[in-house]
Amino acid sequence: MADRHQQLQPAQTHQQQQQRSQRFSHGGSFLSKLQSHVPNSTQLIGLLTLLVSGGILLLLTGITITVTVLGLIFFTPILIVSSPIWVPLGTVLFLATAGFVSMCGFGAAAVGGLSWMYRYFKGMQPPGSDRVDYARSRIYDTASHVKDYAKEYGGYLHSKVKDAAPGA
Repeated sequence: MADRHQQLQPAQTHQQQQQRSQRFSHGGSFLSKLQSHVPNSTQLIGLLTLLVSGGILLLLTGITITVTVLGLIFFTPILIVSSPIWVPLGTVLFLATAGFVSMCGFGAAAVGGLSWMYRYFKGMQPPGSDRVDYARSRIYDTASHVKDYAKEYGGYLHSKVKDAAPGA
């Protein structure tokens, strides 16, 4: 029985060795795959550039936030003390700017509308003129139908008014 136990033990160790070698061979293939994907010098320079520029931008972001917080700490008392001047001045400037920008917009819209009307009445067929012509024909047709309806039923309504008010 001891011989059998000894015979099984080398067989088991041989199987375990095969499993280990398979594991390491898979690991070896992983390493070989990893080595086949080693970046070239251009990719390394690109990565280095990315890291350096990212670090610089991160540093600048930190400096910006720090300066903003310090500026708020130092200038808030000055703003609070002088706010009776700044609030009306800011309101007036805002209203003046908003009025100027809106007048410019309304002026541009008016010039565009007048230009379109000029081209339409000159017969140059500006964009959308077909819709205006269609709407005009629909309005004319509706008005003529209402007129015909009023002529047809006008006498009926007139007689009903006389019945309601005999002296009329």
